[in-house]
Amino acid sequence: MEILSEDVIKILLSVLCGGIIGFEREYQNKSAGFRTIILISLGATVFTIVSQRIGGSDDRVAANIITGIGFIGAGVIFKGSLDVKGLTTAAVIWVAAAIGMLIGIGDYLLSVLLALFVLLILSVFGKMEMLIDISNHRKKYTLTFNNTNLETFDKVEELVKEHSLRLLQKDIYKKDNRLKVAMEVSGNKKNVKRFTEELLKQIEIIEI
Repeated sequence: MEILSEDVIKILLSVLCGGIIGFEREYQNKSAGFRTIILISLGATVFTIVSQRIGGSDDRVAANIITGIGFIGAGVIFKGSLDVKGLTTAAVIWVAAAIGMLIGIGDYLLSVLLALFVLLILSVFGKMEMLIDISNHRKKYTLTFNNTNLETFDKVEELVKEHSLRLLQKDIYKKDNRLKVAMEVSGNKKNVKRFTEELLKQIEIIEI
């Protein structure tokens, strides 16, 4: 099979765009880092080139690439005890494949612009998220008290108010003759930290 100079350009550009995005993910120590993002972008480019060579339907190939990328994206998402992690990395994988497909069909300018936009979103918007989190930090707690008296939770609610926090939700129930409370608070990050420290001092709370 003849190797076209245009194909070489597409491959090199795919590696470059994938590297731009992958460097940021690697720097942030994410599960899908430098090499992974490059390979995803490169793979999408190669599949698109192959589809053009064999005369396949672009829509069909695109759908299959998206399906395959979906499996990879799902692999980097995992649920922790309190939240879900990896959603941003999964989205980056999805966009990296889209960039690879754009390069594969020869839309070089749009693919480079998209890679730069993704880098901008990950770096600048990430700092904005941190600022938002500082002013409106959320934290979930599961508290176990040493008795079943509902009045023991009143002190916790007072602590929430004292630290200028908002009690977003609470679920009170009894288990093994102990009062248990699942709750979520929000507010300034420093106040949330102080609130946590105060909870640790409460003798009525035997487990957090």
